[in-house]
Amino acid sequence: MENYLKENFEEVKPKHSSDEALKNWRKFVGLVKNPKRRFRHTANLPKRDEAAALRRTYKEKLRVALLVSKAASQFISGVQLSDYTVPRDVKAAGFEICGDELGSIVEGHDLKKLKLHGGANGIAAKLATSATNGISIEAEALNQRQEIYGINKFQESVARGFWVFVWESLHDMTLMILGVCAFVSLIVGVVTEGWPHGANDGLGIVASILLVVFVTATSDYRQSLQFKDLDKEKKKISMQVTRNGYRQKMSIYELLPGDIVHLSIGDQVPADGLFLSGFSVVIDESSLTGESEPVMVNAENPFLLSGTKVQDGSCKMLVTTVGMRTQWGKLLATLTEGGDDETPLQVKLNGVATIIGKIGLFFAVVTFSVLVQKMFSHKYYAGSHLSWSGDDALELLEYFAIAVTIVVVAVPEGLPLAVTLSLAFAMKKMMNDKALVRNLAACETMGSATTICSDKTGTLTTNRMTVVKSCICMNSKECSQPGDAASLCSELPDSVVTILQQSIFNNTGGEVVMNKDGKLEILGTPTETAILEFGLSLGGDFQVVRDSCKLVKVEPFNSTKKRMGVVLELPEGGLRAHCKGASEIILAACDKVINSSGEVVPLDKVSLDHLKDTIDQFANEALRTLCLAYVELENGFSASNSIPSSGYTCIGIVGIKDPVRPGVKESVALCRSAGVTVRMVTGDNINTAKAIARECGILTDDGIAIEGPVFREKSMEELLELIPKIQVMARSSPLDKHTLVKHLRTTFNEVVAVTGDGTNDAPALHEADIGLAMGIAGTEVAKESADVIILDDNFSTIVTVAKWGRSVYVNIQKFVQFQLTVNVVALVVNFTSACLTGSAPLTAVQLLWVNMIMDTLGALALATEPPNDELMKRAPVGRGGNFITNVMWRNILGQSLYQFLVIWLLQSMGKTLFSIEGPDSDLVLNTLIFNTFVFCQLFNEVSSREMEKVNVLEGIFDNYVFVVVVGVTFFFQIIIVEYLGTFANTTPLTLVQWAISIVFGFLGMPIAALLKQIPV
Repeated sequence: MENYLKENFEEVKPKHSSDEALKNWRKFVGLVKNPKRRFRHTANLPKRDEAAALRRTYKEKLRVALLVSKAASQFISGVQLSDYTVPRDVKAAGFEICGDELGSIVEGHDLKKLKLHGGANGIAAKLATSATNGISIEAEALNQRQEIYGINKFQESVARGFWVFVWESLHDMTLMILGVCAFVSLIVGVVTEGWPHGANDGLGIVASILLVVFVTATSDYRQSLQFKDLDKEKKKISMQVTRNGYRQKMSIYELLPGDIVHLSIGDQVPADGLFLSGFSVVIDESSLTGESEPVMVNAENPFLLSGTKVQDGSCKMLVTTVGMRTQWGKLLATLTEGGDDETPLQVKLNGVATIIGKIGLFFAVVTFSVLVQKMFSHKYYAGSHLSWSGDDALELLEYFAIAVTIVVVAVPEGLPLAVTLSLAFAMKKMMNDKALVRNLAACETMGSATTICSDKTGTLTTNRMTVVKSCICMNSKECSQPGDAASLCSELPDSVVTILQQSIFNNTGGEVVMNKDGKLEILGTPTETAILEFGLSLGGDFQVVRDSCKLVKVEPFNSTKKRMGVVLELPEGGLRAHCKGASEIILAACDKVINSSGEVVPLDKVSLDHLKDTIDQFANEALRTLCLAYVELENGFSASNSIPSSGYTCIGIVGIKDPVRPGVKESVALCRSAGVTVRMVTGDNINTAKAIARECGILTDDGIAIEGPVFREKSMEELLELIPKIQVMARSSPLDKHTLVKHLRTTFNEVVAVTGDGTNDAPALHEADIGLAMGIAGTEVAKESADVIILDDNFSTIVTVAKWGRSVYVNIQKFVQFQLTVNVVALVVNFTSACLTGSAPLTAVQLLWVNMIMDTLGALALATEPPNDELMKRAPVGRGGNFITNVMWRNILGQSLYQFLVIWLLQSMGKTLFSIEGPDSDLVLNTLIFNTFVFCQLFNEVSSREMEKVNVLEGIFDNYVFVVVVGVTFFFQIIIVEYLGTFANTTPLTLVQWAISIVFGFLGMPIAALLKQIPV
């Protein structure tokens, strides 16, 4: 079976499966009872083709629009805005431009129209907004704006109601055939035996079908609600917006035309709009147009399109078009219908269902043939083969119904759907544990993870940063207490304080703004926040310092260069460049330093060694170090040039404390006991990284800490020896991270989970088996590339995800073991009985009840087991493990043999052993067999909770779903046997017979315990 599965169902990967692979496995799936239900959670390939065609069309439209725009720009001057009339309702609402006109300008990249409307500022005026203060927040004004321009929400597929799932469940081919059988049985029964006695068999099958349909539909409907909740969480995106003069974080779905949005590297553009101001903005439009070439956005090309990503730079944007008026809104509707890729387990279990289904169909055909042949032989020897009665027709119909029901039981339609049920349950629970799963397959893959490559900042540490030490003018000072910064300020020359504040407040990606309460609020990354807080504590005024200089050029922080810089035009004239970044890199660019007297002196060897020793000292105390420097640009500077990379004067070094998160050390130890290697990959100084790694328990005596530049230079032979020992990689670039992940996956066959927060982490997140993006510090680009978003940025949450991943994998294995046991026994019992006695002990109605126990109810009970700590004490499955293991085959075959022997014993010797006599002896015996068979499944369900542990009752009450399912099954079994005999072909049993059934069922548990002692 494993070979067959590998040959035909292994092409689908957890991530990035080709369309060809997704199409191929479908060809090998046969005997699908209900395609609507079976393939509900698989990709809709035709819809994906439709989305790709839409992209191509839009790409062509954009290309044409750009060409027309370029041609028109030559004839713009002198043209008047004469052919545009403002609609009355727009004018009455206080606006001077309508939504359609705005859409045609931005979507069509129409520079001519834009110029005629007065450029971006002219559009802002016509939208009754201010480029500095944004729109008014008066409720009436906002409502008017919504009415005229719409809201920033996208069309969603209509949620399916419960009755839709009932209708889809009724599309099961075998249930439809049984329905026809029931109808014929009803007609023939009523004609031959009269009402109501003749209708019993037919109505029994109908009632069973309806029960199966409603239980199945309820389970599917609950799943759909869970997925709906998760989809809502996935769509929660916030942006920095200026409204009413205040910066605030807002959901992108609240944006309106006229809003001023602040975009920075890694953001997704939330609506169509126009560039107002900013630096070095590079946009990736591939999600919208399929074009991989990035686009520069500036005053000459100011068009920003919804759904595209900010690859570099930062800017202010004026929102012009929202929601379904944007091209992204139209494309998103089609993209959503394309659905998620199916997971490898879903595909593999479709394969298992196909194999068993074919075996079941063979057994069903043979069983039907044998039963019909026995009937013909009996009639032939009795001499009545030429005369046929209504009873004969009913008997034939019963045989056919049994054969169809064998197919119902034999085709384990619930196997692939159990994966979805377990994943939906796990995803919902993980959401409560602060992990949002974006890719279904990540749940199952995470359970197989053998390596976690984790960032340091914000994942292993708290991401609450403060400057606690500084070395300004060659003097080291503590800055951890409230009065330390003021004391430092008083000791420094005024010229140094001025230049330090100028560096801090201008060379930053953060901002200090006034919030609604009139208090200062620092916006930006934790590092920027710590530096700005330090600047304010030195007595600086952010806005005053910013306004005193003019920004000429900004180069945002780049994780490859590990630095950021600005060029300023000074108030007294002249140009100055400031840069800050990784201490050793900035220090290497310096040839001068400010001494203790505040004078600029050459950076000699003594001073350089002193600064290097300071960096090492700070780093060994687990502090992040940053160096600040400046250079006077005496020869002038052009904004088209790069900021100089040498000739700087060192202002000083700051040490930033970022404490290790509580519980990280324990989580790392738990990973080690679970056979998962944790590696730290960080851009920080190697001494800082080693200090933190030791504190977390990541760096051990036999492990290696290496720097990115050194790692890059290694040959392939050296890497093969080095990579297994690497525990810390410091000063790494995104490319180093990507290379490490790629080698671990391909060369060492590891299953790799990687954390990332920045835009540049996207390639590594994409390459990894499981990409884990940070929910707080992560950019939208990183989240888009990730499979799981860690909402609290905490390493302990990653370990929780691994635990849930293992739980999903093991739960599905438990369910498969349970269901295959039922399949084997039901098939063999009915087949052998038909061959030996000419009748089947389990009727159609009884088999439908058994099918529901093992399918929907079994999946609910076993696929929703919560994880336990034992899961993290075993080795991970890894990449090459078989899904149906030897342990499972041992349990399946051993338990099946026991159950078959019990049923055979009851069939052949039951009447004698238990003194069953009288005219109804056959009915009593068959009821006893049915009851025993069901109790065997019930106790086997309990035994299946653990595949190797003998104690299966431990923690049973922690899973209330399991207890409820077992309780409900027991209750309904009593009802069916004692009170529904007319429909279910049963008769009430005595207390002794009930005890016999329960004892035979219970004996399966010690048998299961003995089987677990057999080594495999």
